[in-house]
Amino acid sequence: MIDTQKIIEIAGQKLEGSDMFVVGCTCSPGNEIELLIDSDTSVSIDACVALSRAIEAEFDRDAEDFSLTVASAGIGSELRCLRQYRKLVGKSVEVLLTSGIKITARLDAADEAGITLSYEEKQLVEGRKRRQLVTVTRSYSFADIKSTREYLDFK
Repeated sequence: MIDTQKIIEIAGQKLEGSDMFVVGCTCSPGNEIELLIDSDTSVSIDACVALSRAIEAEFDRDAEDFSLTVASAGIGSELRCLRQYRKLVGKSVEVLLTSGIKITARLDAADEAGITLSYEEKQLVEGRKRRQLVTVTRSYSFADIKSTREYLDFK
């Protein structure tokens, strides 16, 4: 079985100096390898092909048979690394907390400790009988987050 860490290192070296970065790599028992990359701007199919060829050149096909797929992390895919979170600062995201609560909010900040979200929530305001919509800003640690995706509004 091919070591995914070695593939990540090779890909990282090949992507050095560009705005692209490695998101993750998985390898099945049948040596079917899937490498996900992302970019601060966009990932072209040509970039995926070039990276795939560069990685394959580092391995001996006679020694070990494998299948390599290099793909871009899609628009609706889960965010996996801090750089993806930072890319979406100021945009809408959908966050599923480990408690099961789903929040659609604007991503205000992202750092090693977690993320900061702004969203509207109905709260009881002093002097009012009914709950009013109030903009709330809350921080969540990555330990509290099950998944995060970019929120796409088609309205």
